[in-house]
Amino acid sequence: MAQWNSWRVAEPLELQCEAVPQPKGTEVLIRVTGCGVCHSDVHIWDGYFDLGGGRKAQVGQGEKSLPITPGHEIVGEVIALGPEASGVKLGDKRVVYPWIGCHEPGCGECASGDEHLCGKRAMGVFKHGGYSDHAIVPHPRYLLAYDGLPTPLAATYACSGLTAYGALQKVGKLGPDDKLLIIGAGGVGMSGVRLAKAVTGVAPIVADIDPAKRAAALENGAAQAIDPNGQGAAKEFVKATGGVAAAVDFVGAEPTVRFGTSVLRKGGKLVIVGLYGGGLSMPIPFFPFLEIAVQGSQVGTLADLKELIALGQKGVVGAIPYATRPLDQAGQTLADLKAGKIVGRVVLTP
Repeated sequence: MAQWNSWRVAEPLELQCEAVPQPKGTEVLIRVTGCGVCHSDVHIWDGYFDLGGGRKAQVGQGEKSLPITPGHEIVGEVIALGPEASGVKLGDKRVVYPWIGCHEPGCGECASGDEHLCGKRAMGVFKHGGYSDHAIVPHPRYLLAYDGLPTPLAATYACSGLTAYGALQKVGKLGPDDKLLIIGAGGVGMSGVRLAKAVTGVAPIVADIDPAKRAAALENGAAQAIDPNGQGAAKEFVKATGGVAAAVDFVGAEPTVRFGTSVLRKGGKLVIVGLYGGGLSMPIPFFPFLEIAVQGSQVGTLADLKELIALGQKGVVGAIPYATRPLDQAGQTLADLKAGKIVGRVVLTP
């Protein structure tokens, strides 16, 4: 029998049991050995994203049938193959790339290799995910070996690591005197801290209102950690640093975006990753006068995940703080994450 947590919008998760699914065609059945709990899961659970001004964007309404099993940071062991599946074998331990596109004719994102920007078959969002003891993966190409990495840590690479990696790639290489700011040291932000030096060449400054997360950021490679919440914090920061060449906002709330744009030097870039929500209001002349840029970033490509795992296997990335909890604590873990009680990542282990 298979067990999993399913959800309906704004309702408690329900533990359910059914027969183990059987793979068809190119599908692969995995026994889930770990699934990270991501803040995106909280937004999906709530059923909306905050657009500011009282406006809300419903999450995937009309594109999926509820209840559905959440969880997109999935790692597992191959236990059955569909008749057309090849490239993996029984017993293989793999990370799942969950950001799966439609691959339908005319889909430009899928055709260009950016299927994460399509994501119409993303696991844990539109298709059943990893808050379960079994999961169906549609094709072996989405299963990547992670030899040498701890299983719970490998699970986090599928979103926490990949999202941070994709955002930092948009920053690119910085000069030795350039400064990089990371806003938010939660699960994804902590991955950004660990990856920043390898991707940009610069150890980051971290801004977070939580002292415990600031301390954890320093332990994980941050050059400095500051509290951005004090009165005049942005002005004091610019006065002390001259402004940053780039900032990556892993929170994505109105106050953090304001802080990020206000501490950029001329020609600086803000990359917004987080989905806490709200609206952005900024004088338009600032963009040409200061030549600043604001860019969004979702996750990363299948090729990016392969690169990230390789960096992890070489010891370049290191491990973010993580803890494991049983599958039946999925609902409590989501509540703890929403309340800001989790440092790093919690990985559910069926």
